[in-house]
Amino acid sequence: MNRIKEVLEAKGIKQTWLAEQLGKSFSIVNAYACNRRQPSLEQLFEIAKILQVEPKDLINNNEKY
Repeated sequence: MNRIKEVLEAKGIKQTWLAEQLGKSFSIVNAYACNRRQPSLEQLFEIAKILQVEPKDLINNNEKY
């Protein structure tokens, strides 16, 4: 499970924008955000770079805040 959707919402960024930055379709990014599909490790690092977060921030560590 990843936290892409939570990070996008916290930063006020739309999935369509992220899709454009990645050169991927909205459907793929939406699948990542909804945890229907997991990005490759390489893709996860690219998403983290674009969102200006650490890759570990995109991974669900099951911590309750």
